[in-house]
Amino acid sequence: MTHPESPRSLALRKRQALHRLDHDQDVWVATADGDGVPCLVPLYFWWDGHAVWIATRGTNPTGVNLSRSGLARLSFGHTRDVVLMAGTATDFARDGLPAGVGDAFAAKFGWDPREDHPSYRYFRIVPELIQAWGTVAEMADRTLMRDGRWLL
Repeated sequence: MTHPESPRSLALRKRQALHRLDHDQDVWVATADGDGVPCLVPLYFWWDGHAVWIATRGTNPTGVNLSRSGLARLSFGHTRDVVLMAGTATDFARDGLPAGVGDAFAAKFGWDPREDHPSYRYFRIVPELIQAWGTVAEMADRTLMRDGRWLL
């Protein structure tokens, strides 16, 4: 199958990826347990300009996996215009959030996990790798961030 589309520049893909992080509401969160059993769930997210924040129950597989391994893969968008992120997660109790995080998360969604079930925890996922592509022509140059540093 041929893909006649010209690849977008890395600068344009970075701008579009940052727009997605600022404006999208949902992300697919992939984790694995100690035996390597995968877990994939959609969750609300808030981007603070440096990290992705999610809230989930600390007792469900995603919360347990993030607490134990500190690793996550995130997928934003759809398969024909995807932003993939791999990062390290830090676990925060509701009463241990940095100033403004809980309020910003609640303002974005109209739902405040701090007022929901007490098992909810927040996870800050700091990206180590970000890739973005929409067509086969963009796959060769899909990496925008490596080792936590933007390449452009």
